[in-house]
Amino acid sequence: MFTIKICGVTSSEDARAVARAGGDAVGVNFYPASPRCVTLQQARAILAAVPPGIVKVGVFVDAETAPMCRAFDELGLDLLQLHGNEPPERLAELGGRPVMKAFRLGPAGLEPVARYLQECRQLQCLPRLVLLDAQVPGAYGGTGQVGDWAAAARYRREIGSPAMVLAGGLHPDNVAAAIRAAGARAVDVASGVEQSPGRKDPAAVAAFVRAAREAFQR
Repeated sequence: MFTIKICGVTSSEDARAVARAGGDAVGVNFYPASPRCVTLQQARAILAAVPPGIVKVGVFVDAETAPMCRAFDELGLDLLQLHGNEPPERLAELGGRPVMKAFRLGPAGLEPVARYLQECRQLQCLPRLVLLDAQVPGAYGGTGQVGDWAAAARYRREIGSPAMVLAGGLHPDNVAAAIRAAGARAVDVASGVEQSPGRKDPAAVAAFVRAAREAFQR
């Protein structure tokens, strides 16, 4: 669905910078505790600046079903990113809307991921993508903490489907190494290309996209 997603975009200016750099997905965050949180109205203006062909993602943490469905439908989103502790039943309630389910890898490794996906299969609500992020107690992403690249590589070998997106502490200087180590086919970054929380650095965005593209091409 995408290969390079820039998440936590909070302005039309930053959305245009992502497009100029060649990123192919933009994430808008609706988690109230995040410094990157935007309202539905703000998201509408941000996404209006996104040219056709770029995947539009809404990021939620333990949200109720109705507001997620409303955001997806009213904003014309392409993907719902569930980044909290949502049970498989929550995915089933979304009426077939495509989902990327995030998992924060901790000491238990991939076992909780495999168990969760099996429950989704039984409910016939398998997510379109799986995002593997770093685990930081009390946080739900955007921390800058580097993820477990070795576990991500095992995901591809041992689980394999749905397709995996790599996140967690990525930035222009390490994204190529992360792609090689994890065998990632897609990456997701927020804090690693920012001047300050929620404000993107256009030069860093361009450098990140360039490094990731070169790594994917190899």
